Amino acid sequence: MANLKKPTKGIQLQRTVDLAVREVKDEERRVSISFSSEQVVSRYYGSEILCHDVGAVNLERINSIGVALFNHKRDVVLGRIENAVCNDTEKKTYADIIFDSDEESEKIYQKVKSKTLKGISVGYSVDVWEEVAAGKMSSNGRFAGPAYIATKWTPVEISVVSVPADDTVGVGRD
Repeated sequence: MANLKKPTKGIQLQRTVDLAVREVKDEERRVSISFSSEQVVSRYYGSEILCHDVGAVNLERINSIGVALFNHKRDVVLGRIENAVCNDTEKKTYADIIFDSDEESEKIYQKVKSKTLKGISVGYSVDVWEEVAAGKMSSNGRFAGPAYIATKWTPVEISVVSVPADDTVGVGRD
């Protein structure tokens, strides 16, 4: 592959998608979303895919201390994350965002409810990459090269964003 540089393990990356708000429970300020998929994203090092096979996604961190941010700004915390799961059949991850009630969180929550903001992005780190050469297939036989497949990765935050990169996940998306 003619790349500038290979992807690095452990560096936090971001990937955005249309906010797949699956459900809003107003009394709990809970919004159910999808936050990642296997959509190919173009990076400086080539095509990137987040694998969603069994055991590929480590959800421990996001389920224990995960927060929702606005546009990946670490100082703009909107609420907490609950119930993050990976559906390895659908090849997507899902979670609930429980919005806080402060002024900034309320503003974003209302924009999500009104469907003005529909984008979701996940911040993640990759522990294991598989490089797939042009004309070759990945070890699981599902991805054609050239591509870099994140075969072990960890979501660290979920952001409501104004401009998503992956339009297959987000608010209102299954």
